[in-house]
Amino acid sequence: MPEAVIVSAVRTAIGTAYKGSLSETSAEDLARHVVAEAVERSGLAPESFDDVVLAESMYGGGDLARHAAVSLGMTEVAGQAVNRHCAGSLTAVGIAAGSVRAGMDQAVIAGGAQSSSLAPKTVWRVPGTVDRFEERMAPTFPYTADATDDVTLSTGWNVALEAGLTREQLDAWAYRSHARAVAAIDADVFVDEIASIKVTRRDGSVVDFAIDEHPRRSSTLEKLATLKPLHPEIEGFSITAGNAAGVNDAAAALAVVSDELARTRGLTPLATVRAWAATGVAPRRTGMGAVEVIPKVLQRAGVSIGDVALWEINEAFASVPAAACKLLGLDEELVNIFGSGCSLGHPVAASGARMLTTLTHELRRRGGGIGVAAMCAGGGQAGAVVIEVR
Repeated sequence: MPEAVIVSAVRTAIGTAYKGSLSETSAEDLARHVVAEAVERSGLAPESFDDVVLAESMYGGGDLARHAAVSLGMTEVAGQAVNRHCAGSLTAVGIAAGSVRAGMDQAVIAGGAQSSSLAPKTVWRVPGTVDRFEERMAPTFPYTADATDDVTLSTGWNVALEAGLTREQLDAWAYRSHARAVAAIDADVFVDEIASIKVTRRDGSVVDFAIDEHPRRSSTLEKLATLKPLHPEIEGFSITAGNAAGVNDAAAALAVVSDELARTRGLTPLATVRAWAATGVAPRRTGMGAVEVIPKVLQRAGVSIGDVALWEINEAFASVPAAACKLLGLDEELVNIFGSGCSLGHPVAASGARMLTTLTHELRRRGGGIGVAAMCAGGGQAGAVVIEVR
């Protein structure tokens, strides 16, 4: 059975939604850019690829993957849209790796693109009427009294309660996330993984966007402590805008190919995809999905917690990785070493591929090792991928 190896991993810099550098750049343009870069960096011709699999979330029902392929002249290459909300691009990589390992495909581009700034709004006809419409999102699960679309509760607060995490612990995690992200930017850590993209800003100026803009250099524990809880009516509520993920725009893509193809074409594998997994939890425990998917994916990879060199556990809220560390016994010094959702931001459909891209490049700098990317996802889901750099 062939191995699935990553031969390129690339992303855009992450923009702050609505007011940032990517606020006027469509998801189609973001997807096209990273697919083109992933193909070019792979060392393979565009026609060598069998498929493009891209995650998208709440983007109106199109197919960004096929759009990117056709816009790049890859008309013979199919395109598949994946939606597992936050974990979508981890799932896209799993789909690519599974097809390669099954011997069905030899080369697939996998990732995701998110334009929160330009995401469409959907309107639904009100039942019992002919021409009355209301704006709403399609639900991912049937809402109940203890689980609605309010992720501050299901993904943030309920996790903090279950794991016994305090407001002080969440703010400390968020502050460290910003400090780590700023330090990484200043040290040019992300230079190799970011593909600069030329964008037109709202004022008409054209710039090359290549540096993550969401981390706050001015963040302090004192400032975080002054932020009001998002549900002040709930006693002790610990979730604030400061210890929650940002709303962001970005795209990321990886070229996943068979080791046989890499060998015959003289390509250097950056990493091997060892395993992938998804899981479900009760919607009111959505954030705990990231905790519960980790043992599952480690078992599939045949490795233990102690074998993992680096972890990326998305900070949908600071409570999610903090809970994983506390409940699974992970070393916080090995988790999100360059920041995550609270600081770099959370471009939903692209976050998983961004995490894998960062893991791949950093593990190579370190000379190898095993990396795990895991995250919860809307509706009480989670996804995870294990990679190894040899």
